[in-house]
Amino acid sequence: MSTAFEQAFAEMPLVAVLRGITPAEIVPVADALLGAGFRLIEVPLNSPEPFESIARLVEHCGARAVAGAGTVLRPDQVSRLAATGASLMVTPNTDLAVIEAAQAAGLTPLIGCLSPSEALAAAGAGVTVLKVFPAGRLGAGYLKDLRAVLPDGVRLVPVGGVGAETMADYHAQGADGFGFGTSLYTAGRAPGEVARVAASLVAEYRRLAAA
Repeated sequence: MSTAFEQAFAEMPLVAVLRGITPAEIVPVADALLGAGFRLIEVPLNSPEPFESIARLVEHCGARAVAGAGTVLRPDQVSRLAATGASLMVTPNTDLAVIEAAQAAGLTPLIGCLSPSEALAAAGAGVTVLKVFPAGRLGAGYLKDLRAVLPDGVRLVPVGGVGAETMADYHAQGADGFGFGTSLYTAGRAPGEVARVAASLVAEYRRLAAA
């Protein structure tokens, strides 16, 4: 786990999932997110020209954000991701070969899981931040059930079906951070609208963290 990721996660543990974004859109949308307080940004690999978008994101943001790819499914994609200079790798599932490739490349793995078996397999491989996906299908209480079997120090980030109106429920059940996809960004959404939504999510997280 990189120092840059740890610092960003401690400052604002919200992940922006920019599925469908294009290289032409990435910089203004990134600026909207950074201005609102986001520090963790992923471009899913099923977006148009994702590696080009990620390379531009890394170059533009520098140390201001921890940037990388989502929906990483294969070790060869890990290699291409590392070549962009990105530092974050996010998956929708638990694949030990992909985890090993990310660790060997020096990338921070944020690994998707849903079942206890997946979560324990990822934790056993040294992953310390798990993406509970799709969290909205099982509800906030599932986090408490999942945490009961996990080693101490493993952090849970619910993603999928989570928005500003449900953050409090997940936070009460032990969520350490959150990931936002369509509630924050959909293909073609204007940077100004992204900034507005991002600011509301950051404000809600800060309210919960201060309570």
